[in-house]
Amino acid sequence: MTALAVDMPVRPGMSMSSLRRDLTKALGDLGEDHLYDVQLVVTELVTNVLDHTPSSTGHLRILHDQEPCAVTVEVDDESTTEPVYGRSRLGENRGRGIVVVDNISRRWGSRSRGDVGKTVFAVVDCTG
Repeated sequence: MTALAVDMPVRPGMSMSSLRRDLTKALGDLGEDHLYDVQLVVTELVTNVLDHTPSSTGHLRILHDQEPCAVTVEVDDESTTEPVYGRSRLGENRGRGIVVVDNISRRWGSRSRGDVGKTVFAVVDCTG
């Protein structure tokens, strides 16, 4: 069974620490390691929206599959530009977020939403 655990807007100025606290409440039944991995993936994908889209706005959804246990993170944004693996236009000390997402997730990618943007997603399996 899949449950929608989080459904919220992404806005400039949102607090990542508050977001992580909200995730802890919404996904309280996850193990500590799995929750940490999900929080890291969410932080990276939301930060990409804030840093790389024209209005720095989007929408976050988190779906929790019970059997087999997995969490799907989806972030919509208004940019049609695909995520870039390992490089950033923000400088050489940036741009590793998608590398982190790739290392943690079973799979990740993006889906076009036509002229209105894209959805970037990642599936994080439960750790045991």
